[in-house]
Amino acid sequence: MDRLQAMEVFTRVVDANSFTRAAETLGIPRATVTTVIQNLEALLGVRLMHRTTRRLSLTSDGAAYYEHCIKILAEIAETDASFQVGNRKPSGTLRVHMPGSLGRRLVIPALSLFHQRYPDITLDLGLSDRAVDPVEEGVDCMVRIGPLEDSSMVARRIGMLRRVTCAAPSYLERYGEPTDIAALAAHQAVNYRATHDGRAIPWVFLVDGKPVEVRMNGVVTVNDSDAYVTCGVEGFGLIQPTLFMVLPHLLDGSLKEVLTDSNPKPKPISIVYPHNRHLSAKVRVFAEWIAELFESTPALEGGEPWRDDVLRRQARPTRGQLVA
Repeated sequence: MDRLQAMEVFTRVVDANSFTRAAETLGIPRATVTTVIQNLEALLGVRLMHRTTRRLSLTSDGAAYYEHCIKILAEIAETDASFQVGNRKPSGTLRVHMPGSLGRRLVIPALSLFHQRYPDITLDLGLSDRAVDPVEEGVDCMVRIGPLEDSSMVARRIGMLRRVTCAAPSYLERYGEPTDIAALAAHQAVNYRATHDGRAIPWVFLVDGKPVEVRMNGVVTVNDSDAYVTCGVEGFGLIQPTLFMVLPHLLDGSLKEVLTDSNPKPKPISIVYPHNRHLSAKVRVFAEWIAELFESTPALEGGEPWRDDVLRRQARPTRGQLVA
């Protein structure tokens, strides 16, 4: 028996939670997967998993063996990659998933630069705000916004997303402009619903360096970031989006920033991948490239030059206005 192949088959069955799906991803018959697992259990003298017609579950021995397998396989893959990177450029298909707004507004416009640098990598880019299981869907890495709660993922922080509190001028004409956080109780907001639990995400401000959570009343709740901004522009209520999403609207006046002295808590942005997958050369170079991209984007983190741009545009005379 090829022990390394058996380890790979075993870990793939556990990750996919299915003999059939494991066989499909490995490109081998299902019967071969079954035989490999049976021979592995016979060799080790222990039962690795409980199998029924509906589900699989690891035994305590199986769970311990799985943890050892993924470490061994990762070390072998990293060793091979360390020699291969020096001999050839990263290549192959890289499946990446990220929030739609981030991909459309920041990543896709810069992709030509990535392909100039790494012409042998083919990107399969998935864009949506839904939660993704990278093992089930065969995703190599993901870009995620916000705190990470999944301990099965390895994460690298690649930036911070600045946020602003703003509203359409039509909304502010009806409700007035809030002067402090306490005044938000008298205002309406467009609420954003989290995809993983369906609850509206609370607003969080930093006051004296400490987070202060605020629950907002609203008549509209959405689960899509583009819809969230559109509802704000249409005057349905205050919104607290990431700056890169609304900078064009702040510059053209269709949205106005409020509570400029009360900064919303920034959101971390990370590139993540399953802990049982080695950091391949193509994942590594993509992570480095996207970190450079975000670092060079002022709307994500840094100083306040965008506010100066807003003030300059507001000060420009409109067509037909007389200037002394």
